[in-house]
Amino acid sequence: MEKNKIYTYSTLLLAILLAGYLVNSIKTSIDEEERITTMESKIINKLKMIRSAQISYESINGEYTSDWDKLINFIDSGKIYLIQRREETILLEYGAEETTLYLDTIGSISVIDSLFSNSPNFSSKSLAVVPGLENVKFKMWSGRIEKGGVLVNVVEVRNPKPIDTNRKESNEANIHKPLRFGSRISITTAGNWE
Repeated sequence: MEKNKIYTYSTLLLAILLAGYLVNSIKTSIDEEERITTMESKIINKLKMIRSAQISYESINGEYTSDWDKLINFIDSGKIYLIQRREETILLEYGAEETTLYLDTIGSISVIDSLFSNSPNFSSKSLAVVPGLENVKFKMWSGRIEKGGVLVNVVEVRNPKPIDTNRKESNEANIHKPLRFGSRISITTAGNWE
């Protein structure tokens, strides 16, 4: 009878310890997944800001930049011109139409006000830094590739040190690679999180 009590209590204690271990490991896994999701959300927001700046830079300068100093200077001191477009169509005698296009510059707005006015505490100086990794900068590349016999501008910005250790360059699916937007081989500014 005494051996039965010892066996029962030791089994109960083992079951409690095992249950505690399982609950703790599941909670740790859930907490880590939540941390990764939160950090990747911050990185995605920063990549969206960089993408907006790159698209504006390209529309003004005719090419993307891979130089952080040029991009930051553009954000801090660049202007986006406001253009009004007007068309006049004249009906000619023989039934054809002649259309004249007028483009008028009606003013300008600073890049920082245009792109980042809705971003509280925005600092262009910290744009290159990966959130949560203070000593790591996003890798930025720009260039030109030939598509259909035409040279086109392309840009790629990626996180060189993913928060999620499962995100690797060797992954075949783009959505499982480190967070990025753009491409070195395709005409796109889409992010791999979209």
